[in-house]
Amino acid sequence: MALELFHDGLPFTVFRYYTMRVLVFQHIDVEHPGSFRELMAADGMAWDTVEWDEGGVAPAPDGYDLLMAMGGPMDVWEDDKLPWLTAEKAFIRHWVRELEKPFLGLCLGHQLLAAALGAKVGPMAKPEVGLTTVAPTAAAAADPVMRALAAPIRCLQWHGSEVKEIPAGGVHLAANAACPIQAMRVGKAAYGFQYHVEVTPATVPEWSAVPAYAASLAATLGADGARAFAADTEAALPDLTAGARAFWRAFTQAVLG
Repeated sequence: MALELFHDGLPFTVFRYYTMRVLVFQHIDVEHPGSFRELMAADGMAWDTVEWDEGGVAPAPDGYDLLMAMGGPMDVWEDDKLPWLTAEKAFIRHWVRELEKPFLGLCLGHQLLAAALGAKVGPMAKPEVGLTTVAPTAAAAADPVMRALAAPIRCLQWHGSEVKEIPAGGVHLAANAACPIQAMRVGKAAYGFQYHVEVTPATVPEWSAVPAYAASLAATLGADGARAFAADTEAALPDLTAGARAFWRAFTQAVLG
């Protein structure tokens, strides 16, 4: 960060180095920032993680520049069974609506953004699992993140619920036939993406070991389809990794400057 100061009427520049701090909300240990961890480290960012499912408690938002909410096997409406969902949604609502600070939600995090802001989230007729593509909407052409990405966007999907409506003040950014609301922005700096961008070589093997994910995988693709999905994802990793880098570059430039 550069500041222009004046001494005896003459300008001089002072460089101040500020470490961006990211607050990460996780809901299961295998759904972390994935490939974004390497990108955050390369950008000199530091991050703290709240493991909501392990009894974690969110810190005060002061001192954090970006909030990331990751995926998980639970649903946003299960507050009676998981009371911490109420606290998490309240934190997200305060962060986005009142503080107007940058937010990135992926999969469950995308749904939490919608639910926190009063929009409907519900089950899909059939889970969406596998490598798919999503297409930008017409509104995406004016969005600083989406317009920087090649279309259609190839991505990994693994969800059985979906955002049913865009929150007030939101913009619909991407869709596909299986799930119409694949991406959205609320305000200037809060983004939600139903699909996964943060894929690593460990993603499919680790997630396949989670009972809820294994069930949706088998129900959607069957045993043969599940094996093909794992192989296809491994083959697609170079493209997915390049896509994650492009996304991260566009996103951070748009919301963090």
